Amino acid sequence: MNIGNLLVAKGLVSTQQINQAINHQMANGGRLGDSIVALGLLTREQIDEVLADAPQVPTMIENTGIDPVFLLELAIKGMYSENIETGSQLAESLKLSSSVINQILQAAKERKLIETLAAASASGPRGEMRMTLTRAGREWAVDALQRGQYFGPAPVPLKDYQERILRQRISNEVVSREQLEEGFTGLVMPEGFVSRLGPAVNSGSAILIYGPAGNGKTTIAEIVGKIFQNVIYVPYCVEIDGEIMKVFDPTVHQIVPNAPRQEGAASLRRSRIDPRWVACYRPMVITGGELTIEMLDLKYNPVAKFYEAPLHVKAMNGTFLIDDFGRQRAKPEDILNRWIVPLNSRVDYLTLHTGKSLMIPFDEIVMFSTNMHPDDLMDPAFQRRISYKLETVEPPEDIFRKVFESMAKKNGLELWDDVYDRIIRGIREADAPLAYFQPKFIVEQVLASCKFEGTKPQFNSDNVENALSNLFIKPPEGKMFGVKRS
Repeated sequence: MNIGNLLVAKGLVSTQQINQAINHQMANGGRLGDSIVALGLLTREQIDEVLADAPQVPTMIENTGIDPVFLLELAIKGMYSENIETGSQLAESLKLSSSVINQILQAAKERKLIETLAAASASGPRGEMRMTLTRAGREWAVDALQRGQYFGPAPVPLKDYQERILRQRISNEVVSREQLEEGFTGLVMPEGFVSRLGPAVNSGSAILIYGPAGNGKTTIAEIVGKIFQNVIYVPYCVEIDGEIMKVFDPTVHQIVPNAPRQEGAASLRRSRIDPRWVACYRPMVITGGELTIEMLDLKYNPVAKFYEAPLHVKAMNGTFLIDDFGRQRAKPEDILNRWIVPLNSRVDYLTLHTGKSLMIPFDEIVMFSTNMHPDDLMDPAFQRRISYKLETVEPPEDIFRKVFESMAKKNGLELWDDVYDRIIRGIREADAPLAYFQPKFIVEQVLASCKFEGTKPQFNSDNVENALSNLFIKPPEGKMFGVKRS
């Protein structure tokens, strides 16, 4: 990870400013960091602070925190199963510095596990030699693969992972009123809702959002998950008493993107960031009715013999949303009992297949979203463990009108008074409450009808009636919206 990308991701500079600094560097020489300081974009202290916050790259094998024999086995497995022949290939695969790789290869030579061949191809680093496994090395690799088939980025120690979780707590980041209001731009929110939501978000504590279906509970939770801006570091995997737990998941963790770099520009400085860690934005994991208790435990692969971290561990230092709570395959009380210790003690305990238990700090915002009443889901004792409870209610008609007008305008429709009155009358005749989802639903239905008919997008009596018919199920007595149906 280039430090310049981190400066952009943290919001300290823009990509345009980085390009400006690159032009200054190309004209005046020196390091890019010197140009950033010379242009007054950042101070030297700010740059050093970003570097100091990142995991530092180990240059000696003992500084990795991992047993040298474990790393040696990892390298030998890669040479055997992936046909890796050079130190640079190993460094890229294991995410270790060249100096650590050289120490691993030297140990392999001393044990007569590898031997040197001719120089690598012209496409590789100049002067780099190719290597191959000896007979003893191949036997070593086969034995190592029988103990575990994992090959990839070298793990970080459990102790380092525990410390990193605490170092980048989600409560360390302050979310301002302006950030929340910006996050809800385009949405009409009830008065006072942001004032109640803000302290809940900044607390890092569990949040319960409840209320009738269709009033934005999931949307609110998703906005909260995306509101955070800080960069955190997620390990590819963690070593636990010789066992591997994979943590980084590209479907969950959004990597800080590489900023564009101009040809001929030097890097900010030689990377000091440990490549076993991935710079990401705070994650958000959303799970719904598919959630089971087993998904909150370590998943062991008996063939490959390594673990996959559970969902809530992948969400560490971020947000974990249990959507439609109460409709999971597991009983609500079973799920709640699983969360008692993490929510109360801020630590979680996971169990290996050997029976050994491990502790990790629990730092994430757990959000429960439900259209059921909390009294039907949890007893008072558990309700006390959820510090913030926010109810989403039926919007008053003036707010509902604003939402509808905003949604219509956004989609190029004009909401006439007679059209709006007909919609309100249809909702009331169906004996249904107003809900925030209804304007979007009706607008999308009208647009779909106009597209089918090949007409200009606009409300008319036919497409409005069709939208209302799709919005509500016809009652058994054959009446809908006060109109007798044949």
